[in-house]
Amino acid sequence: MGSDGAAASAGSASGSSDAAPGSASGSPDAAPGSDGSVAGSSSDDATTSGRASRATSGAGAAPGRSPRTRTTLPGFAYTEADEEKQRGVRRMKLTALGLLVFVAIVFALATWAGKAGAGPWTGYVAAAAEAGMVGALADWFAVTALFRHPLGIPIPHTAIIPNKKDQLGASLGSFVGENFLSGDVVRARLRALGIGGRLGSWLAEPAHADRVTAELSTALRGALTVLRDSDVQAVVGEAITRRADNAEIAPGVGKTLQKVVADGAHHRAVDLVCARAHDWLVLHSDSVMDAVEGGAPGWTPRFVDRKVGERVYRELLRFVTEMRDMPGHPARGAIDRFLTDFAADLQSDTDTRARVERMKSDLLARSEVQDVIASAWSSVRAMIMSAAEDDRSELRLRARSSLLSLGARLASDGRLQSKLEGWIEDAAVYVVTTYRAEITSLISDTVASWDAEHTSRKIEAHIGRDLQFIRINGTVVGALAGLLIYTVAHALGG
Repeated sequence: MGSDGAAASAGSASGSSDAAPGSASGSPDAAPGSDGSVAGSSSDDATTSGRASRATSGAGAAPGRSPRTRTTLPGFAYTEADEEKQRGVRRMKLTALGLLVFVAIVFALATWAGKAGAGPWTGYVAAAAEAGMVGALADWFAVTALFRHPLGIPIPHTAIIPNKKDQLGASLGSFVGENFLSGDVVRARLRALGIGGRLGSWLAEPAHADRVTAELSTALRGALTVLRDSDVQAVVGEAITRRADNAEIAPGVGKTLQKVVADGAHHRAVDLVCARAHDWLVLHSDSVMDAVEGGAPGWTPRFVDRKVGERVYRELLRFVTEMRDMPGHPARGAIDRFLTDFAADLQSDTDTRARVERMKSDLLARSEVQDVIASAWSSVRAMIMSAAEDDRSELRLRARSSLLSLGARLASDGRLQSKLEGWIEDAAVYVVTTYRAEITSLISDTVASWDAEHTSRKIEAHIGRDLQFIRINGTVVGALAGLLIYTVAHALGG
């Protein structure tokens, strides 16, 4: 009576991830009285204590358990909370046993009174008490059969949880996979949550935006701290070098130079070069004349070499001065034409482009350039770390502003909400459909790794108190049914 409901409850509880052994319920060979009697519980206490002692002192004990842990077992720990639940189970067992004893006494007294001629009422009482005993014993058997063999007799289809633990775990895993890890279920549940609007309203609060900004800053600092500078520098340097080496720069440089010449932006550079050249010639006239004299033939007189040097210097100074002061100087026009032709060659001349690419590769291969590229990471890292630590930095202020703006948009923009929720739903569905087997196997494998007896005891500690009500209800319902049957039979029999 009520065994089906008890089995269903026990089967559901067997998949509970917090189940642990150590329940001090009746021993496997306990009689009906031991399922709820003090004697049976005391015997189990001794058994459990012995197991606890062996598990604690034996080689199988797991180190590092909490001082509150009473029993150390593979995958389980019998805790103070389990003891409290077990005390409740004992009380309910005692109540159910007391009710069984009560109806047995009533049956005995009613039978004795009936034989003593007390009256026809004794038959009704005896019938009710007799049926109550039958109901109590039947439901005792049903409840006990979930966790152990009643009276220690290996009756088929008893000790269901210890014997069917692995099947229950596999069934639970399949049930979760089919009914909870379904793409449609996950998508419908996420859609019902309205994540986009709720997230937007939450982010739109300045305090929440500040909190998220602070958390992101902490995470960013942590990530930058964990990263090794040498590794990042090597990666960054290789990435920049490879990208620069693969990209042809000549056409781009040619287009830029063409634009600069067309806009006349190079005139300032020409002005600067002419001014610097003029100043240098004024200060270093002797150097120019010495260079001319040094290149003269040895048979020419020295005063002739001197005169030639002075003439060359004056002409050179005059040329540079005129070029500096005359925007329309022919030499300036020649420079313009040269730069224009060079810009065109950079874009279309194969030989010029190849020479520029070789120069670029040679430049990138130089150790000085590689050092500059590598050192850029250190500067960027220091800048980011400093900005992340300063709550008034531009980085954090912009991040906060972006979060507030995003929150306001999410709270009011239905299309953005739908887009975000679609991304979240797609990601969640992908995870549960791709890794459903791994998730369900985690359940079944975990249950399979539990010790069968300890699992049974732990489950009984969690649901045993409620199961004792089945025994109580069986006694009461049996008594009422017996009384009704006896009454109907008596009425029909005249």
